[in-house]
Amino acid sequence: MKYRRPDAKAYAREHLRGIWAATLTPFERNLHLDEAGWRRNLRHWYRELGIAGLFVNGKQGEFYAMTLEERKRTAELAVAEGAGGVMVSCSDQSLDAVVALAKHAQAIGADYIVVHTPLLYFGAHTSDTIFDYYRYIAERVDIGIALWNQPPDCGYLLEPEVCLRIAELPNVVAIKYSVPRETYSRLSRMAGDKLIVSTSSEEDWLDNIVELGWQVYLCSTPPYLLQTAHDRRMHEYTQLAFQGEIDKARAVRDSLDPVRKALKSTRPHGKAAAHQKYWQELLGQAGGAVRPPLSGLTEPEKAATRAALEACGLKMKERTAA
Repeated sequence: MKYRRPDAKAYAREHLRGIWAATLTPFERNLHLDEAGWRRNLRHWYRELGIAGLFVNGKQGEFYAMTLEERKRTAELAVAEGAGGVMVSCSDQSLDAVVALAKHAQAIGADYIVVHTPLLYFGAHTSDTIFDYYRYIAERVDIGIALWNQPPDCGYLLEPEVCLRIAELPNVVAIKYSVPRETYSRLSRMAGDKLIVSTSSEEDWLDNIVELGWQVYLCSTPPYLLQTAHDRRMHEYTQLAFQGEIDKARAVRDSLDPVRKALKSTRPHGKAAAHQKYWQELLGQAGGAVRPPLSGLTEPEKAATRAALEACGLKMKERTAA
């Protein structure tokens, strides 16, 4: 551990900053974990793209289709690369599994863990139940914990007042709050230094820095889908914003609109993971297969994606002088 439990909030305030991306997990055609591809992606994301930290084994990473041992292994490899921060998703319907994964993340030297609000039945999602859920986890580890609430997944909104109640726990440090902007803005203004607030929308990231004083983008896949080693515009506009050069930051952000459009307009309904993995492959990263029950792309869907990427203006290599 890089800090003690009582120091978790202060540590996060200092270090949970910049761009943190949610990772996709590469699987081989036989659906085995592609460890070599995973290592290659990690090095590219940390070293060539300058991503500050990674959110490992979340929904984007198909954690629900992985064994606990596979989830531990991907976390271990992420920490082993040692070039940036690691936040390990320990979300699971089994509370025993959550705690086991949390203890493992702490033992291997991860920086933080993140735990999604649980799926509960028959109206059991009361504020006391949710508070006790996170208290149970927090009392069993020292590592900093990020809350994660996405109402369509669990079926309920974690109200800002409940978030702040949970944030009284000493090692609860942040929240990935996938809710409307009005709601996360309200929590940001209420939270002060008690809780670092973020959401997954890249389109709102710059405005959230400027208007809400946000310090971290936490997280989704755009940091390594909208950028290459030769075209790091998301990194660039983030740094400009942190330096107070807002007009320049907006110009750089807006220049990415054709890339955003190409990525979103070619994504088939229900195939987000397969589409993003194919986009990764076109960028030279390890994408690979998706695990059932997810479906892969058809050849026409691949062709449309490839054509859109080629036309969107994302710089794939250094231009040579004429």
